Amino acid sequence: MTDRYQSPLSERYASKEMQYIFSPDMKFKTWRKLWIALAQTEKELGLSITEEQIEELKAHQDDINYEVAKEREALVRHDVMSHVYAYGQQCPKAKGIIHLGATSCYVGDNTDIILMREALLLVRKKLINVIAELSKFAEEYKALPTLAFTHFQPAQPTTVGKRATLWMMELVLDLEDIDYMIGSLKLLGSKGTTGTQASFLELFDGDMEKVNQIDPMIAKKMGFESCYPVSGQTYSRKVDTRVINILAGIAASAHKFSNDIRLLQHLKEVEEPFEKNQIGSSAMAYKRNPMRSERIASLARYVMIDALNPAITSATQWFERTLDDSANKRLSVPEAFLAIDGILDLYLNIVDGLVVYPKVIEKHLMAELPFMATENIMMDATKAGGDRQELHEKIRKLSMEAGRRVKEEGKENNLLELIADDPAFSLTLEELQNTMKPEKYTGCAKEQVEAFLKDVITPILEQNKELLGVTAEIHV
Repeated sequence: MTDRYQSPLSERYASKEMQYIFSPDMKFKTWRKLWIALAQTEKELGLSITEEQIEELKAHQDDINYEVAKEREALVRHDVMSHVYAYGQQCPKAKGIIHLGATSCYVGDNTDIILMREALLLVRKKLINVIAELSKFAEEYKALPTLAFTHFQPAQPTTVGKRATLWMMELVLDLEDIDYMIGSLKLLGSKGTTGTQASFLELFDGDMEKVNQIDPMIAKKMGFESCYPVSGQTYSRKVDTRVINILAGIAASAHKFSNDIRLLQHLKEVEEPFEKNQIGSSAMAYKRNPMRSERIASLARYVMIDALNPAITSATQWFERTLDDSANKRLSVPEAFLAIDGILDLYLNIVDGLVVYPKVIEKHLMAELPFMATENIMMDATKAGGDRQELHEKIRKLSMEAGRRVKEEGKENNLLELIADDPAFSLTLEELQNTMKPEKYTGCAKEQVEAFLKDVITPILEQNKELLGVTAEIHV
């Protein structure tokens, strides 16, 4: 279809699995499940609904007559009543009891909650698989020294694996948030037009005890522990805000990772995967652009900004409900999930194929290591009888001279030679060079990686081992 707009989220980025969760088919089949749950509950509580009617509804739960619903909606301009009508055409015996006592939000809002939970579970599965792949990377490179940066200026060395744990730690925080959200999601239930359940009080002849059982019974049938205890016609739109804020948090974590990979690829230390026939630039044939990481950054930016939509929608609802939420929700919630799904597929694909160049890493580290070793050099010289304060001033001046030579003359760092030539240090060039072992300057990095993987990551992966093994499919 080339003559109308198509969403890039569907065409290029999101998986088929996530697309189906927010598809019309998933939505309308869920509506029918909710109508069956409502009818069963009303029958169990004593309304004159027969088992034959329930079975008829079940028989047509999945074979939705979309054309009938579409024709009806063109006439009545109401999607819920059009599908009630279409369902009734297939279920003539149950026609009169479909949607009994309910308002449109019974199917609309409950379905939204159900779909968000399904989507959160898929996001959670992919998040855990990204963590699993990063853990393999961290384990493999836990002891490989690399130049660390603060302010993107050379700082005390770390290890490649330790840097990966920083990416993982953010994802662990995201996982904690998503687990909390999944565990706290509740259904709207069937609260009526203003949340008072007045229609059900009428249906059950004022029997409050039966009315109070409706929501818990529906929740159980739909796989939820409970419904929100109070609401207007809709569940609070703050629920959408909470959900999409978690997706925005994952987007921020992924964006930070993608930034680091792009910078490392510029340094030629680490590269994202680059396929045999992939073209990096239409003009510069030699280029290997980090396009997957750039795409993560691009989609992540969209999700973080999209989180404003449910927040503003929640803030601007009037009393028991207004309909200015509807069009916005149809866009902002599904598209946030589709985008984060694409982001996690890209993240998983990158980590699974990361290429590390130890020789380049070593070259960069060794160019800066003499500066970082100055404290140790100063301590060794002090032990040999030197004056600590005098040596500090000398080493400061020599460092400035070596730095000038590197920056202004483009020459190699000769700090070690300058120190060896100064008799105040009583150290030979050979002795100084023997101190240039990068692993001496990475502190507890290797041990921190091992402890983090053992104490934090392994329990997560053990508890979720049935979810592991996901591979990411990148469309473009």
